[in-house]
Amino acid sequence: MLEGIRPVEGPGASWWPVGALLTAVMQVAGLGNYGLRGTRHSVGMEVLDQLARQLAVAEGWRVDRRCCADVALATAHGLELLLLKPRRLMNLNGLSVASAAEIYSLGPGDIYLVHDDLDKALGKVAIKLGGSARGHNGVQSCISALQSNEMTRLRIGIGRPEGDMTVPNYVLSPFSAGEREKLEQILAQAVTCLLQHIQSRAPTEPGDKG
Repeated sequence: MLEGIRPVEGPGASWWPVGALLTAVMQVAGLGNYGLRGTRHSVGMEVLDQLARQLAVAEGWRVDRRCCADVALATAHGLELLLLKPRRLMNLNGLSVASAAEIYSLGPGDIYLVHDDLDKALGKVAIKLGGSARGHNGVQSCISALQSNEMTRLRIGIGRPEGDMTVPNYVLSPFSAGEREKLEQILAQAVTCLLQHIQSRAPTEPGDKG
């Protein structure tokens, strides 16, 4: 455990371990509409909640007004992670992601964006390295704010609407009862995929010949 605590300066500051402020090496951001939890478009935030539970920091979320986000600090595979959920609408998520990156001196390559993907069926989860936003407003906001598309993206499939429902209405609506039954397994799968990718980037232990 890191020793010593001091308050982060500034409005809405919370108490953080001193060492964690200096050693955060990756940001994991769950994209979504903060006021619309439980909708398909905010599934990235649900993945972050699941990740926080798995890393035993579910009680560690704090509001950081400097980046207008809920943040928590965690450790995975020897790496310090800044978990982040923007307290903004989706098309402004990038402002929070970029502000946190500046605070922690992180580059675009140190950032994971976790978000919904219309082009993948519900239950399909995949890692994508860089690339265009492909119409996703939250991802585009991050690309614009960071002036880069080098962020690693964890895409959570939500499928496309059927019948006459428009895409905006579909992504802003809650998961159906049937989808919600599958969601717990999907969230667990997403967290596993994310942690495996983070592990692949972790420094090799001294003396490890693997």
